[in-house]
Amino acid sequence: MGCGGGKTVQELARISSSGKVFGIDYSKEMIQLAHKINKKFVENGHVEIMHGSVSSLPFPDGMLNLVTAFEAYYFWPNLIDDLKEIKRVLKPGGILLIANEVYQHEKFEKRNLKWAKWGDMMLHTPEEYREFLTEAGYFDVAIFDISEKNWIAAVAKKQ
Repeated sequence: MGCGGGKTVQELARISSSGKVFGIDYSKEMIQLAHKINKKFVENGHVEIMHGSVSSLPFPDGMLNLVTAFEAYYFWPNLIDDLKEIKRVLKPGGILLIANEVYQHEKFEKRNLKWAKWGDMMLHTPEEYREFLTEAGYFDVAIFDISEKNWIAAVAKKQ
């Protein structure tokens, strides 16, 4: 959720041989950019770029196999409710992947505090990722962090 400029959508479209890749973003400017970057895939029907909010996704229950959120969850209005909304649109066994270049870590505290204030972002520790995903009803939660770079990814499944 939060397709931004559309590069992840483009990569997913390139590696997926069937189905459809959707990109959703709240920013109309990012939607325009994502549409432009994915023009070929949009024209052949493999990609659809839409304006929308993670808080109210325009998909029926259980429609999607995979939802990705790169550098996006920081800006969601209500983290737990929004994670539940994503879970609603995932198929049973569907996967949510959250990936970020910044997370709460004492080694990067000074730098991260600047980013958090600038972007009005809430940062979490790896354990807090596990906690909020579990609270939202996901299972088989795996957290991967590269602490020397302050990168983190969380993978969680819908039962």
